[in-house]
Amino acid sequence: MSVDSTVTQAPVTEEKTTIPMAVYILYLVGFLAGITALVGLVLAYVNRSDASAWLQSHYTFQIRTFWIGLGMLVLGAILMIVLIGYLIYLFWVIWTIVRCAKGLALLSKRRPIAEPTSWMFGG
Repeated sequence: MSVDSTVTQAPVTEEKTTIPMAVYILYLVGFLAGITALVGLVLAYVNRSDASAWLQSHYTFQIRTFWIGLGMLVLGAILMIVLIGYLIYLFWVIWTIVRCAKGLALLSKRRPIAEPTSWMFGG
């Protein structure tokens, strides 16, 4: 009795990109419902240690996006007194959208973030 080798081989599993993709989307939805960004942050922290190196770069990028963005929001709130805060908020919105769009684009190509600790767009 011969056994077909294709049946006995274990299937090659691709790493799931669903969670990091969800984090980027939760950050974008956070403009409408801020709590989703916090959920995204928790997901990134929980999943980072078990991920491969290229996915860890996305999780690190996402975590830094949250904390740097929060810093911008606090600074913008403080500077609302002198009206500069509105410009900081505008910059934060554009900055967040660009970081999430770049992250999603690289994630869909299954590529890492080149510089996940960067303050701008990850190199």
